[in-house]
Amino acid sequence: MTERLLVLVRHGQSEWNLKNLFTGWRDPDLTPLGVEEAKMAGRRLKAEGYQFDLAFTSALSRAQKTLDLALVELGQTGLPVTRDLALNERDYGDLSGLNKDDARVKWGEEQVLIWRRSYDVPPPGGESLKDTVARTLPYYVTEILPKVLQGNRVLVTAHGNSLRALIMVLEKLSPASIMKRELATGVPVIYRLRADSTVESVIDLAA
Repeated sequence: MTERLLVLVRHGQSEWNLKNLFTGWRDPDLTPLGVEEAKMAGRRLKAEGYQFDLAFTSALSRAQKTLDLALVELGQTGLPVTRDLALNERDYGDLSGLNKDDARVKWGEEQVLIWRRSYDVPPPGGESLKDTVARTLPYYVTEILPKVLQGNRVLVTAHGNSLRALIMVLEKLSPASIMKRELATGVPVIYRLRADSTVESVIDLAA
């Protein structure tokens, strides 16, 4: 039986998540908690009996390290891995590296909220979620989805917004709905797809 398994994992907590900074394409490391979250993702998947044929991750180290740590727990350190910037976090442009509270002081609460939670308004020099979907979705359609439909069990570790772009398509969510969708760090979301690429079932392995 063809499994058509796709598992998405947001990277563990990063140093900048902890400091409440806009991260985007900047490349901070995982915190000790983030390391443990990444390991826990692997343990949860192993406990449920999941194994994988290949994996995808972004060009940023926090996602790559999350994948590496999870694969150690799964006993699959030799798994073929593809890294691509198409799966990178949304680029926050001029906000990158700024404390979110400081940004509210500089530009105002309402403007920062629009940049963070609107679908198609980008921050200065950065990407909106719509832009992130336009970057991430073609990569999913051409590189990841065909592997899943061929029966490969695929693990993807990436970022809150690049994964939202995939989830928006997988779950047929509206722009308003996807902006409200929260993804916990280090928690696997498991999809089984039908042959026509639609979702047959979804399981969130939240603790």
